[in-house]
Amino acid sequence: MEGLTISQVAKGANVNIETIRYYERRELISDPPRTESGYRKFPQEVVEDIKFIKRTQELGFTLEEIKNLLAASNHKNFRSVEMHDFVTSKIKEIETKIHDLHQMKTLLEDLAEKCPGSGVSKEECPIIKNFKGVN
Repeated sequence: MEGLTISQVAKGANVNIETIRYYERRELISDPPRTESGYRKFPQEVVEDIKFIKRTQELGFTLEEIKNLLAASNHKNFRSVEMHDFVTSKIKEIETKIHDLHQMKTLLEDLAEKCPGSGVSKEECPIIKNFKGVN
């Protein structure tokens, strides 16, 4: 039986073995066939799938989103319209997060400006007061 051992996959994808096991449990990669002696033999493609998973995680995709992306990219009846819809939705989500982060940054900058510095009790600290909803 041809295939890669789990340690070969780990080395090829630059991850540790526990990462591979975790991806198996989350069904991001398929459970590989086993040899008669019980060793798992992974197909070569799993190395590229794991690299894909790691890269999309770095970009901020959830594991469920990655699972769907992998399924779409590995499916014989790939539909680019579904991929376009997914990406468009993700762009809107990112824009909302950027907007929310910008608002948070503005609030924190304003609070930092109002902070008198050392020597203020927590009851008088404008940052704590704001977070507690006290004016």
